[in-house]
Amino acid sequence: MQKTKKNPASYGRENSRCFTMGIMPIGWIIVLVVLGVLAVAAAIAFAIHIRRRQRLAQVLEQRDEAPLQYAFIVNPSKPEAGTTVTQIRAFFRDHDLGEPMFIETQLDKDGKMCAREAIARGADAVVAVGGDGTVRTVASVMAGSDRPFGIIPIGTGNLFARNMRIPLTDVDAALTVATSHGSRKVDMGRLRLIDSDEPDRRHAFLIIAGIGFDAAMIDDTDPALKKNISWLAYFVGGVKNLFTPRYQGDITISGENGVEQTSRNVSFRTFMAGNCGQIPGFSLMPEADYGDGILDFELIDTTGGLIGWANLFGDVLHQTITHRPGQNPLSTNSSVDQTQGSRAEIRLVKPALAQVDGDILGYTSHIEFTVDHQALCIRVPEPAAGSVSPSGQ
Repeated sequence: MQKTKKNPASYGRENSRCFTMGIMPIGWIIVLVVLGVLAVAAAIAFAIHIRRRQRLAQVLEQRDEAPLQYAFIVNPSKPEAGTTVTQIRAFFRDHDLGEPMFIETQLDKDGKMCAREAIARGADAVVAVGGDGTVRTVASVMAGSDRPFGIIPIGTGNLFARNMRIPLTDVDAALTVATSHGSRKVDMGRLRLIDSDEPDRRHAFLIIAGIGFDAAMIDDTDPALKKNISWLAYFVGGVKNLFTPRYQGDITISGENGVEQTSRNVSFRTFMAGNCGQIPGFSLMPEADYGDGILDFELIDTTGGLIGWANLFGDVLHQTITHRPGQNPLSTNSSVDQTQGSRAEIRLVKPALAQVDGDILGYTSHIEFTVDHQALCIRVPEPAAGSVSPSGQ
């Protein structure tokens, strides 16, 4: 019997049909898997949406049961103060938050006095509307009260607001943070003028306090220039003090374990204590943490005129890039010594200017730095884990 030969082309067509039939189920499986993943993602997104609505409902219910009276301490000298107050009124009206209280600072009525007045008038939460000076003075009264403290930054530097990640250019966003129920506890530094005759010798700071070159630089900064070019004006003040004499004195630092170490006859340009170490563009104290219960101390010195100051700039740039405290290996005429502790005391041979968060305190020759651990309850965009109070503060 003679066998019939098949055309080779027919083998190709049959193999092609078999191959096509084989891959079709795989394609459908892929489609079904993708659809399944999308369905799961949609379900998760819907569940998150429902959860957020439930949390919002709980917050609103809590506000209905215990509405908060907000007091805004406003620095009227800021150009944006008037428009900001108008925005605050509109925000409270649109969000049914009641009628806010407004208290303005004056030349003879600083943030401390305004904050005390707000509390006396029944404020449950106090919000500072201004720059770092207003924030500092209001916060000094709020510390230890457990009342929530908010910030609407309209200053030049707004350094503390930057470190807290509070919105700087969006008033409504900052108001949302200030009127939310998400808070965290942060530390507050204190600088005490031991040789002062003033009854209130302990001055609060939230960012950095110091004595020496940094205070002289701030004191020589032109306020009008500061309004025009913001914090860059401080560099002009710094140039004026590049060749001033160095300071000399004894420095005692108490470590975390309470052990004291004293260095005598130390020559330096500036000594700073930091609660926060970040300034625009640079990191002065990379390890500074506003919630660790300790301060970061920094002793800075330069020699050799402009060469030393150039080396110091390289040191700051080096630790800004590396995010670690330390000196640029190429520096030869500068030193940046950093340590941490709960207290520092300085006795100077000659008086020097001191500052807290950019506010000049005057000349002193004997000062003390301390820290109040988690003294301030502040409204922030992202509270630390476990820091939100049960009462919704």
